[in-house]
Amino acid sequence: MVNRDFYDAIKKGTTTVGIVCSDGVAMGADSRATMDTFISSSEAVKVYGINDGLAMTIAGGVGDAEYLVKLLKMQDEIYTMEEKRPLTPASATSLLSLILQENKAFPFYVQLVIGGMSKGSNEIYNIDPVGGYTKETRFTSTGSGSLTALGYLEGIYESGITTSEAAKHIAKALKIAMKRDSATGDSTKIITITKKGFKEFSREEIEKLVK
Repeated sequence: MVNRDFYDAIKKGTTTVGIVCSDGVAMGADSRATMDTFISSSEAVKVYGINDGLAMTIAGGVGDAEYLVKLLKMQDEIYTMEEKRPLTPASATSLLSLILQENKAFPFYVQLVIGGMSKGSNEIYNIDPVGGYTKETRFTSTGSGSLTALGYLEGIYESGITTSEAAKHIAKALKIAMKRDSATGDSTKIITITKKGFKEFSREEIEKLVK
């Protein structure tokens, strides 16, 4: 068993959100990195595009998370060359689950969200530090501000929500989390994946979303 200190460590320092939408998926996170009570960076990247139909959010240890992002991008390139198609959300989740499970004796201090599209299916997966994962049918959130974000999302989520609507709610959920969680803060990054491809919202677009 992994002790409580391990889970406390990976819960600190961020808020990430993923929402399953009628036309794709929407994902977002704040940009604050912390070391206990010290704010070590206000420009941390916590949402990564893996390919045009696949993205990943990270929470936990920066070094561990960035290693897994690089590994997944490399595996996507290899898979695309060999299979002539990119990794899907399900295959990326299976791969990360195996890596985390194989390393649970010396665990990666991370909690991950994988989201994207595959053959018309819009998918979000939440992956824990030892490789367990859940396919979410509505939304998920990770990090120290996740309880606040989840409370907001529970109240607004409706079946059939679009990515444009979800992006607005992610911006609001993160803004609320920033008010209640000192480890969540600074700027916001939001992306959507639809049939039209991968989109990252500009700072100006995000400012309009929270008005």
